[in-house]
Amino acid sequence: MSTTMIIVLVVVALSIIMVIATYNRLVKLRYNRQNAFADIDVQLKQRHDLIPQLVDAVKGYMKHERGVLEAVTNARAKAMGATDINDRIEAENQLSGALAGFRVAVEAYPDLKASRNFMHLQEEISDVENKLAASRRYFNSATRELNSAIHVFPAVMFAGMFGFKPQPMFEIPSEQRAAHDQAPKINF
Repeated sequence: MSTTMIIVLVVVALSIIMVIATYNRLVKLRYNRQNAFADIDVQLKQRHDLIPQLVDAVKGYMKHERGVLEAVTNARAKAMGATDINDRIEAENQLSGALAGFRVAVEAYPDLKASRNFMHLQEEISDVENKLAASRRYFNSATRELNSAIHVFPAVMFAGMFGFKPQPMFEIPSEQRAAHDQAPKINF
C-alpha cells in the first residue's frame, strides 16, 4: 500500500470519526434540551394543579370577574392539551398572561388578600413560579447551547443533513414584553 493511499484512508477515517462525533454531540444536546423541558413539565404540572384550587378560593369574592377566571381556566386547559415543546411554550406564555390579569383583578379585593387559604395558595404559586423561572432559564441555556452547536463549524456542515435545526427559546411573547418592561406600580 502506498503512502498516498494510507494518507487518504487516514483522512477519510478522521472525517468519518469527526462526522460521528459531531452527530453524537448534537444528539446529546437535543436530549439535554428535552430533559430541561421535562424539568419545566414538573413545575407546570404543579402549577396546573394549583390553579383550580386558587380559582375556587377566589370565585366567591369575584363573582363579577367571571371573564378573568374563565381566561385562566381556558389558558390552563390549552396548556395541558399542548403536545409538542413549541406548542407548549406558546400555551404556557398565554397562561402566564392570564395569570397576570388574574393577579391584577385580585388586587381589588382586600378581604380576599387577607384570607389565610388564599395567602397559602398565593405562596405556593409564587414558589412554583420561582422554580418554573429557574427551570426555564436552564431550558433556555440548553436551547442556546444546542442552537450554538448547530451553527458552528464543523456541525454547520452536517446539522441540516441530520435534521437538526435551531429551536425556539422559552421567552415572553412580544405583546407581554411591553408590560414587563414597565416598572411595577406600588400602592400603599
